[in-house]
Amino acid sequence: MAERYTVVVHLPNEEPMVGEIEKIPDPKDNLIVLYNPRRRDGRDVHYLEDDVEAVILPLSRTTLIELMPSEEEEIIGFVRE
Repeated sequence: MAERYTVVVHLPNEEPMVGEIEKIPDPKDNLIVLYNPRRRDGRDVHYLEDDVEAVILPLSRTTLIELMPSEEEEIIGFVRE
């Protein structure tokens, strides 16, 4: 399986959804496939069925996509001693 990226997808007039995508959308793409869609707090999205594994969203209806750091990445901030 290809590496998946964790993203937060913002849709107009809806709570943001968290999920995984297989590739970062290209400017010419029209759709995005979001795997394991859930709310930011981990609960189910109220308008999706309980057993949904993926949703296909039109990018034209997507306000913003946030790319989250992967768990493998180590984030090093500034340290003052």
